[in-house]
Amino acid sequence: MKTKTRLLMAMKIWVVIYPSITLFLFLFGKPLADFPLYQRTFLLTIILVPWVVFVGVPLTDVLISKVSKKDK
Repeated sequence: MKTKTRLLMAMKIWVVIYPSITLFLFLFGKPLADFPLYQRTFLLTIILVPWVVFVGVPLTDVLISKVSKKDK
């Protein structure tokens, strides 16, 4: 994979994961605070990994392609 392609993929993932983690912690941070760290991490990843892979990144791809078509 080319460096530019890998960098673009990393940016797409970051654009999805950062706000997703922030929102998750905002909504569920206090209720989960009493859980041990490994359980909080498990819950966060079991919810957010599928979200990022199946919804977030594909949605970002659609938005980027729409913006790219408008520019051309």
